[in-house]
Amino acid sequence: MTIPNKKQMKKYLIPFLLVFLISCNSKSETPQIPSIVSEEDGAILKHLKEVEWPKAYREQDTLLLDAILGDDFQMIDASGTWSDKMGELEWIKEHAMQNDSFYYEIKRLDVLDNGTALICGTGHIFNDSTETIYQSSNILVKRKGAWKAVASHVSGIKSITD
Repeated sequence: MTIPNKKQMKKYLIPFLLVFLISCNSKSETPQIPSIVSEEDGAILKHLKEVEWPKAYREQDTLLLDAILGDDFQMIDASGTWSDKMGELEWIKEHAMQNDSFYYEIKRLDVLDNGTALICGTGHIFNDSTETIYQSSNILVKRKGAWKAVASHVSGIKSITD
């Protein structure tokens, strides 16, 4: 895994944070940017985030994750650690999921007319009598007809015991 230098961090972090702050704001007065991308794209993105992406991690499927992530993918985890595509592929090889079940609840899905999509929501991980939740945001870009994740951010990890 390569640790990005300050210049690389600014290149990804500032645009990501701007898009995140604009797109994941829960206030109802946030203007919606009209989309000229098809409803089919919305369904594809929903399936990608709710089914395919979790499946890749659950089954340690590096080929599937490789197809989801763009080559320029960057992730910031809850501890503030940066990772890239190769780091994520290596991570799932070494870390089998140790939970009973998982689902991702999409709270916001915007598909912009420039071929960019924003998916924000809550992950729910269940293990015995404990539910762990986290918040995440993802930016995907449509390239050559396929959606590719280019940035992800995870925060707010909390465990709730019954």
